[in-house]
Amino acid sequence: MDSGGLNRRAFLGSTVATGAALTIGGLTKAAETPKRNSGPGGTKKTRVGIIGCGSVSHRYLPHLAECPFVELVSTCDIIPERAIDQAKNHNIPNHYPHISQMLAGAPFDLLVNTTDMQEHEHLNREAIAAGKHIWSEKPIANSLAAGQEILEQARKKGVRVWGAPVVVTSPQFAFMAKTLNAGTLGRVAAAHADYGHTGPGWSSFFYEKGGGSMPDLGVYNLTSLTGLLGPAKSVTAMVSIVTPTRIIDRKGEIKVTEEDNAMVLLDHGKGIISHTQCGFNFFNPHGHEGKAETRHTISIVGSKGNMGLVGYDWEPLGVDLATEKAPNFERHETDAKGYVWQQGASMIAECLATGKEPLMTPEHCLHVVEIICAARESQATGRRINLTSTFKWPVVA
Repeated sequence: MDSGGLNRRAFLGSTVATGAALTIGGLTKAAETPKRNSGPGGTKKTRVGIIGCGSVSHRYLPHLAECPFVELVSTCDIIPERAIDQAKNHNIPNHYPHISQMLAGAPFDLLVNTTDMQEHEHLNREAIAAGKHIWSEKPIANSLAAGQEILEQARKKGVRVWGAPVVVTSPQFAFMAKTLNAGTLGRVAAAHADYGHTGPGWSSFFYEKGGGSMPDLGVYNLTSLTGLLGPAKSVTAMVSIVTPTRIIDRKGEIKVTEEDNAMVLLDHGKGIISHTQCGFNFFNPHGHEGKAETRHTISIVGSKGNMGLVGYDWEPLGVDLATEKAPNFERHETDAKGYVWQQGASMIAECLATGKEPLMTPEHCLHVVEIICAARESQATGRRINLTSTFKWPVVA
């Protein structure tokens, strides 16, 4: 959609800076420094600005608004009405139509980036240059090299970067990790994960270069499997485009240029192989509703046991476990204990305020980015692709 004759890509790519801040009460009032409030027990709050006020923000902002460690300072969106509406909905004092105005406006500590995935990389760079910590929706960057440059830039500026997804923070992930660590499954051999639906129709970026089913959907399973089984050593994959054109709301027919179907094999070393499939052509009678998906979407098998995650890793419902000693599946960890997929920014705000360290690491995020890029390279070349990145593992001791 155009806003005032300027499309999203051109608008976000623009570097025109203005110092005037937009506030709910008017268009030219200069931003005032918000009072630094305190959280529970007098702990400081993390001041948060969110860029990208579309669909994902409708899940993020209510969670942030309820977090005792968050002070919501500003919203920003290429479509100004979105930023205005979200600011009003959540009693946020400042709103902006451009990142340059946001960074020059009311001071804040943490940028929450929920824009189109192709825009994350350059927006994260701009925010780091302005001295902001980053919580980014997936991916942090569109290549391993770019992501490593961003982490180095952040290190030099004295700020930190984290990114979605947060699947490693669920109680179900913790149960699965501890079960594997205890050797309950015996010698682990293989794992399978899948996630897909028939594809979003509300925006074209999912199907354009830098989009695709892997960074949008497969990223969850790839994060879970590497988090459970360890960093991958190499990738062999086939990816394809099943539906060459799509009908997008308010835009009409577009050409699909990035994969909408993927099969990815990972070698984790020590003989362990995992497989992830994802795509935008997967019919599901339950649609995209997480709580309705009650089958195993992740399965791990070993010489003495079998374990399956019930439901999606972004909205898990439990873990089924069968072993030699108890061969019938028994269900564990049916309580989410507050876990939701949109909790990452709130968790990072708490960590910045208290000094705690989160389970999510940017190195893990970038390892998954390298896997996605390697999968595309494997398809293009017909070769097995060795990986160079790694991350601290095990995630859960």
